[in-house]
Amino acid sequence: MRQLLRVATVKVSERDVERLSRYLSLAPAAFRAEYTMESEDEGVILRRSEEAGCVFLDGNACTVYDARPDICQRFPHVVRGNGSIASRMWQFIDRACYCPIVYNSLEAFKAETGFRK
Repeated sequence: MRQLLRVATVKVSERDVERLSRYLSLAPAAFRAEYTMESEDEGVILRRSEEAGCVFLDGNACTVYDARPDICQRFPHVVRGNGSIASRMWQFIDRACYCPIVYNSLEAFKAETGFRK
């Protein structure tokens, strides 16, 4: 599999903090201290690194998938918006560059449909 860019940040709400801290059996304050940081542009986000991306990514798998933040649950955000569904589908190509779930979904779709280069 090709190396995915890890450029996305994950903004977290108080609800996300509560859900993730429960999932990880941590107090919300301990979760915030260990797993979040303040972004000047976005507010509270999950910690990340240039190499691995989100602190909860292990390769291409989300280690907190069952309790992931709301923004991750709604990603890649093509259900709503302006334009036709076909025009919004083009967003998948961009998002596949940094989202393992979108990338893996597109690869599975190609396999399912018999796509050949």
